[in-house]
Amino acid sequence: MTGQFLVVGVGTRRGTPAEEIGALVDAALAGEGLSPGAVRHLATVDARAAEPGIVAAAAARGWPVVAHPAVDLAAVAVKNPSAMASSRLRTPSVAEAAALFGGPAELVVPKRKSAAATVAVARHRDVCQTTVTDPGDPADQPGRHHGRHDDSLHEHNDERHREHRR
Repeated sequence: MTGQFLVVGVGTRRGTPAEEIGALVDAALAGEGLSPGAVRHLATVDARAAEPGIVAAAAARGWPVVAHPAVDLAAVAVKNPSAMASSRLRTPSVAEAAALFGGPAELVVPKRKSAAATVAVARHRDVCQTTVTDPGDPADQPGRHHGRHDDSLHEHNDERHREHRR
């Protein structure tokens, strides 16, 4: 998946064990034939980021936990909003919104539920720009565009994510 990566979004009740979260995550990925190695991080709402079950499930898979404020998740359009999440956490979605946050992204696993957890998976594309530096340069002939990775976007997002990690 060159230029692409997965983000696993997780919502849970307080006290949900890592085994329950991990089993749901593993089933969601396996059910769609997705590789755990393609996952960049596990994302959730900041109010749940320090939950031992979330932290342990992510750590067992070698993924960092990235937390997002509820207000940011509330701005993400989702297919399956939750009245419970909306009333308890002030966002209509945790799992799907956290998976999609920071796009461009495509929801590849809509939310799946266990007794106390919800998981969703999104495929993200790294943002690249196509630039032509000198139209007179033979290397920049029509049809020979050079992709330039926009690191400034990642630096902004990385800094923003660091602010929300616990």
